[in-house]
Amino acid sequence: MKNLLIELKKAAIATAILVLILCAVYPVTVWIISQLLFPWKANGSLVSHDNVPVGSVLIGQKFSAPDYFHPRPSSAGDGYDASHSGGSNLGPLSTKLIMQIKNNGDEYRAENRLSPDTPIPADAVTSSASGLDPHISLENALLQAERVAQNRGMDKRYLVNLLQSETEPRQFGIFGEPRINVLTLNIRLDDRK
Repeated sequence: MKNLLIELKKAAIATAILVLILCAVYPVTVWIISQLLFPWKANGSLVSHDNVPVGSVLIGQKFSAPDYFHPRPSSAGDGYDASHSGGSNLGPLSTKLIMQIKNNGDEYRAENRLSPDTPIPADAVTSSASGLDPHISLENALLQAERVAQNRGMDKRYLVNLLQSETEPRQFGIFGEPRINVLTLNIRLDDRK
């Protein structure tokens, strides 16, 4: 019985030490290091407009007005709901996915006044794996440029130059595709007013 109590005491002490290290020391250490080295990223990469936080460059949000560039579709909750992040989980042979892509393509073509035979980039009709992707491809943005230019009374050439300047390169030069952050692009458009 005495050995059992000694072993229980050792186990309780070891558990208390691990709880202290893993639930207090480690998280606080990581928080301090992140605040010192990467404060903008550690605090959500928030973007402010006129000193008011309007979003994060890491999480997409819905823009539907015709004078804004629109993000790719989202399967996260009711659309860009960060608490319900996730893709549709529909496979390539899913009839529901095929119909969803067809409907998204029809809406995209109508919204941007494109002919039925105009090729549409995949990111214009499919959601990302998280449903929260804040980026669109340059091709997607260029197809929306005419609509945005007309609704803002802008010269389309200026808008195309803006798209070129807002295009982020592949990560580390090899990962992903060149992309444009929809939030920062739309903020730049609003600042132009």
